[in-house]
Amino acid sequence: MKTMTILVLTILASTISFSAHAKDAPSKPAKVFFVSPKDGATVASPVKVQFGLEGMKLRPAGEDALDKTSGHHHLIVDGAPFAKGQVIPKDDKNIHFGKAQSETEVSLTPGKHKLTLQFADGAHLSYGPEQSATIEITVK
Repeated sequence: MKTMTILVLTILASTISFSAHAKDAPSKPAKVFFVSPKDGATVASPVKVQFGLEGMKLRPAGEDALDKTSGHHHLIVDGAPFAKGQVIPKDDKNIHFGKAQSETEVSLTPGKHKLTLQFADGAHLSYGPEQSATIEITVK
C-alpha cells in the first residue's frame, strides 16, 4: 500500500509540474498580421499602419521578459524577418513598439516599400519568421 501511495504521489507531482510549465507556451500558434494597409496598396505618407495579433498577449517590453506567451510588435521597413532568438535592433529601419502599441504612422519616401511586422518577447528577442508578416506597398 505504501509503495502504491508513493507511486500515485510521484505521478501527481509530475502532472502538476508539467501543467505549471504548460503556461510558458501558447496553446495555438501565434499569428501577426497587418490590419492596414493591405498588401499591394497605394498610400500617401505618412502611412497609418495597424497591427493585428492572434494567439498571444500584447504586453509592454520588459514587463516579463521570460514570458513566452506575450510580446510586442516591431515594424521593419525594407528589411526581412529576424531569426528566432535574435535581438531586434532599434534604428530607423527597425521600429520598436515596446509600450504594446498596435498602430503607428510612419513617414516613407515615394516608391515601393516592404513592411515586415515582427513579434518579439519582452527582451526584444524575435519569435522568428513564423511570427512575422510582410506586405509590399507603394507610396505616392
